[in-house]
Amino acid sequence: MSEIIQQTSKPRTRSTMKQEFRKLGLKEGSTVIVHSSLSSLGWVVGGAVAVVQALMDVVEETGTIVMPTHTAELSDPSEWANPPVPESWWATIREEMPAFHPSYTPTFYMGKIAETFRTFPGVVRSNHPFVSFAAWGKLSEDITMDHSLSYGLGEDSPLGRLYEYDGQVLLLGVGYDNNTSFHLGEHHAPHQQQIVRSAPIEVRGQRVWKRYADIEYKDELFVQIGQDFEEHHQVRTGMVGSATTKLFGARDAVDFCQSWLREKDEMTIKRLIELES
Repeated sequence: MSEIIQQTSKPRTRSTMKQEFRKLGLKEGSTVIVHSSLSSLGWVVGGAVAVVQALMDVVEETGTIVMPTHTAELSDPSEWANPPVPESWWATIREEMPAFHPSYTPTFYMGKIAETFRTFPGVVRSNHPFVSFAAWGKLSEDITMDHSLSYGLGEDSPLGRLYEYDGQVLLLGVGYDNNTSFHLGEHHAPHQQQIVRSAPIEVRGQRVWKRYADIEYKDELFVQIGQDFEEHHQVRTGMVGSATTKLFGARDAVDFCQSWLREKDEMTIKRLIELES
């Protein structure tokens, strides 16, 4: 079930976006993870800075804003496909790639809003070389501390903390394929394929190339999961600038993804049994 909130076209400014975020359902004290596209908003006075300020104006310091600040290039070059690099380069990359550091490693293809948010005063960032998160506000330290290297989108991650705090998800001009919270649902679901990743990190002040455990994610399913999710849960939908924006419960999304994947897994097993019988 989706609740459509009608809005009229207005100049995109910090003030008007603040009003639109509030009309959508964000309020003082909200704990929210934001996935965003600046270009989807249309021309914004002040660009990404104004968007971050408008979000902070709404939730205030009694609330918490979280954004993914992932760094996908800090990974094994043998896995790179867009673009790939020659195999002869792999050893050099593993030896020379700078280690991840929360304070200065930039985001990679996360968008201007997330990259701008990362640099704001008072924002803290979790210490994960591949799937870090940044946070600002009351719960920022609690959400970003002790981010597990293995299973970095699982229980011992900022997504796990957001689930515990019963936070919200804001899709600002992006679709469900950007909804990182579904990854926690994957961790909750059974029979996930185990893999090994690796990245450069600092250990006691020394750079090391570290291997760690993870699961194979199924991002390609997220659009369908999101469409089915809207049929069963309240999703507030409205416009912020020119961007179609959705707001919903993170815990609802995680639990639905877990159930959806379990049902899909059970159907697959049933079909295999039928084929073998």
